[in-house]
Amino acid sequence: MTAGNSQSPGHPAGQQAPSPSARPVVVSTAIATGPDAAALLPTEESPLALPAHLGAVAEQARGYANAASSANTRKAYASDWRHFSSWCRRQGLEVLPPSPQIVGLYITACASGALTADRRPNSVSTIERRLSSLSWNYAQRGQQLDRKDRHIATVLAGIRNTHGRPPVQKEAVLPEDVIAMLEVLDRGTLRGLRDRAMLLVGFAGGLRRSEIVGLDVGRKQTEDGRGWIEILDSGMLVTLRGKTGWREVEIGRGSSDATCPVVALQTWLKLARIGHGPLFRRVTGHGKAVGAERLNDQQVARLVKRVALAAGVRGDLSEDEREKKFSGHSLRAGLASSAEVDERHVQKQLGHVTAEMTRRYQRRRDRFRVNLTKAAGL
Repeated sequence: MTAGNSQSPGHPAGQQAPSPSARPVVVSTAIATGPDAAALLPTEESPLALPAHLGAVAEQARGYANAASSANTRKAYASDWRHFSSWCRRQGLEVLPPSPQIVGLYITACASGALTADRRPNSVSTIERRLSSLSWNYAQRGQQLDRKDRHIATVLAGIRNTHGRPPVQKEAVLPEDVIAMLEVLDRGTLRGLRDRAMLLVGFAGGLRRSEIVGLDVGRKQTEDGRGWIEILDSGMLVTLRGKTGWREVEIGRGSSDATCPVVALQTWLKLARIGHGPLFRRVTGHGKAVGAERLNDQQVARLVKRVALAAGVRGDLSEDEREKKFSGHSLRAGLASSAEVDERHVQKQLGHVTAEMTRRYQRRRDRFRVNLTKAAGL
């Protein structure tokens, strides 16, 4: 064979093999999370071939796709997918393609208690979350799970009717409770100053625990931040990124420095020497140093639970009952229950779309302020 007729293996005569820079690369914009990342990469059946020069753009698209949901959400979705996949393997069933019949059997097993060590059935809310996780994971693989299929919808309706219970609400910590909780914190330590600021900012802002720890000192300072603060003469403006976009929360100054969230935060930032990045960080070195990484939201829940118990909040209950009643959500519910202002202001502060959602947080509201019985003439 002459040089003029040479050809690359696998390419027809007269065609040249593409140069390395021109060869297509197989990339994926699917979100890869945790141990299941490999499962979300392209397969031979469904590759996405792009020119090599678009590889960087595809990676950026992957980053934007990851930003569409929080790290906690992706972690929960990955955990639920592993749970489902493990059950399928034990039963000798295939995970793919999505089968409503198999999913219907799976949620039945969840409701029966067969999948837990103590034989306790999963709650309806847990089963609904697992279904949402399966739908999301299948969508990332380019497939669709039909949740309206009778094998899923009918079984789920039966589970709701059989096992459904009213939602268990966490106890609201009211202003007098917050003051008592502050008293058990040591003002002479960095950890105590940080925890005081977290409690007061979380309560006064009606913030979720993820929003508390997601705050930065300023705008666009970290990749994982969920918002930032701006301290003004009259208070503090908190800008937050939520599921439906950006919102602003105003936190006014307190009636005294001892209970003022702005003063507490300024004191923490000054003594911890924080001028950039996450607001609330780990205190290390036997309480004498401040780390660079932000706290996680679970630490807010543990803080509220710990200091509520130490302060004797709801001391009329047993310790086991009190242990279950408090969490990070207690701060949010506390503001909604105690702020004596027009309901619309509370709704705006909490970022609720409807007033009905706000009312669910109000543990002490006057439920019979409007008496339709008397209004009807009885």
